[in-house]
Amino acid sequence: MTIGFRENLADGRRAMAHLIHIWHQRNGWSHKVLPALVQCLELGRLHNSQISNLRNGKLASPGPEVFLSLAQANAVLYKGIDPIKDFLSGVHPELLKVLNESAIALLGDDGLPIGAGTFLEIFLGLTPLPSSFDWFIEDHESSAISAAIADYLCNGTSWRHCRDKVMKAYPIKNLERRERFASVMAGLSDYTAEELDGELLDLYATFVALEGDKKLTIEAFLDVLRSRSK
Repeated sequence: MTIGFRENLADGRRAMAHLIHIWHQRNGWSHKVLPALVQCLELGRLHNSQISNLRNGKLASPGPEVFLSLAQANAVLYKGIDPIKDFLSGVHPELLKVLNESAIALLGDDGLPIGAGTFLEIFLGLTPLPSSFDWFIEDHESSAISAAIADYLCNGTSWRHCRDKVMKAYPIKNLERRERFASVMAGLSDYTAEELDGELLDLYATFVALEGDKKLTIEAFLDVLRSRSK
């Protein structure tokens, strides 16, 4: 039995929501950042409500300009913000401050920024997510995986004994995210499923920095966490 177009659309909408969520989570952005960038650089038309609804899987039929705007903004971020710093400092210094803290682009499996066509095909369920984003952590898993992360990255030792080493390996400079990470590692709180979706790439980077082991893929890393959580 083949999958119908309605199922494809539902899967695509969830995949797109997942991708947009991870993009924002990794950068620590509000839903206003991309629309502001698009407006300042005249990259298209993109509204705050469209980003919010994409993240929540509630934007049923976005126009082509939404995907074009996302792609144009993604291409700008891929090139780095140095070429636009002077301009943004004059027209939108608050946006520049946000992008200075984090401006990570979305890349495909070829290492290039995701374009408008790929954004559209993901939304329609015609193209899978890039492999580095193709995971969905469920709500019921989040607490156990949070505990597994702390145990795994500390190699079974106490947080007191491994704190400095692990915090040095954690690649994020944003103070709020570092404090959140430290709280989870210390066992004082747990990540939500949404937070884990956005943190997984950086948790994996922490593991690689600690172990020097790039043979374990990010998918295998998540499998290990799921196994240890049981």
